[in-house]
Amino acid sequence: MVLSAHDLLSNCVEWAFPTPAVTMKKYQAYIRVKGHHIRTAVYADSPLHARLILEYQFGMNCVLEGPSPISESDTFKPIKPLPPDKYRLASMRQQKERLAKDIKAEQERQQLKKAQQQIFKLAR
Repeated sequence: MVLSAHDLLSNCVEWAFPTPAVTMKKYQAYIRVKGHHIRTAVYADSPLHARLILEYQFGMNCVLEGPSPISESDTFKPIKPLPPDKYRLASMRQQKERLAKDIKAEQERQQLKKAQQQIFKLAR
């Protein structure tokens, strides 16, 4: 059997420098960027490696939570932006829900204040 120079060289290189059997895993982490909390994903060998990658890219102590390993099926999908007319309706619905919660909280606050005043009058 005659081996070519390329085959000999590739066999020597593989023997001298074996290719590591490292597979990159996907990690999810929550980071802080300019005051905003963002969920992101990074590929790394280990959780420590993922944290280092994120800190070197976004700044030291930017990692709020994680990194925790996730499977490929657990990945989050980006949300498509709404058209302007649907966005306006969605924001109005959210505003309505917030106002309803605020009204309920104010009513409860007023009821509590009234009850406290009655207790204070009875205590005299």
